[in-house]
Amino acid sequence: MLIAIDHGNYAIKTPRFSFVAGLSEHATKPPLADEMIEYGGSYWTLSGRRLPYMRDKTRDNRHFILSLFAIAKELVNAGCTSGMEKVDLAVGLPPEHYKLRDRFAQYFKRAEPVSFNYNDHPMSVSIQHVFVYPQAYAAVIPQSSQLLKTLRMFVVDIGGITTDVLLLRNGKPDLQVCRSLESGVITMNNDIIGKISAEHDMKIEDEHISAVLLGRETILPDCVKKTIRECAQMHANGILDQLRELQVDLRTNPVIFIGGGSALFRPLLEHSPLIAQASFVSDPKANAIGYEMLATQQLSRLT
Repeated sequence: MLIAIDHGNYAIKTPRFSFVAGLSEHATKPPLADEMIEYGGSYWTLSGRRLPYMRDKTRDNRHFILSLFAIAKELVNAGCTSGMEKVDLAVGLPPEHYKLRDRFAQYFKRAEPVSFNYNDHPMSVSIQHVFVYPQAYAAVIPQSSQLLKTLRMFVVDIGGITTDVLLLRNGKPDLQVCRSLESGVITMNNDIIGKISAEHDMKIEDEHISAVLLGRETILPDCVKKTIRECAQMHANGILDQLRELQVDLRTNPVIFIGGGSALFRPLLEHSPLIAQASFVSDPKANAIGYEMLATQQLSRLT
């Protein structure tokens, strides 16, 4: 079975599921846990508090454990809950870090099948192939036929910690023109939370900020909402300024905005005088969907 996983700094995504990239380890079985994996002599539960940013996700086993949650969810969804399952993984890295793809692939490979309990249900998976693709490029794969007709187009992936930019030439990624900026949604949220605390003496969370920017109903005072919108506009402008410093001119090249941050920033970006032509991929699972499509093609060539 092919399983695609996007290891975001804010959320882990598969083509069908998304959950916060937060994890808690327990020495004994925790009571009342909604989702739990028993593996490696520990109990692991998903947490609403995301993991600290790790540029190198292979330095400990926590992203492997998060991957087991993603694998288990997809297996249960497909009705594969008995016996040992052979699994192929499709994952990705930011374009600027794509040179580390062999190391990232090796992180998931195991000489023996991986056995664990998911919600007290025994599971065993044998990881066969691990395919690694560039983030951002994968998210626009469903539009590849249209992109082949476009001379130059930038893809800007606004994620949790980073904003990644990649140039496509006639639909093909140019990995010589890719950058990763530490100016994602989490960075903005931390700044806003601090500003609201200092100026309004109120404690807000990421969910409050998302709700305001998406136009959802909240009980926050209007002055707080105004501060949130102003800070978000400054952050969006800051991303565009950083791109211009990198010679990424969106007045002369079309751009596709993707990632979880693209939906939040869309009202702030689509009418910017610094952007001539923008489109948005609003599905935060777009990278995972692209990984699945790319790996399906690659597997077909192996058989």
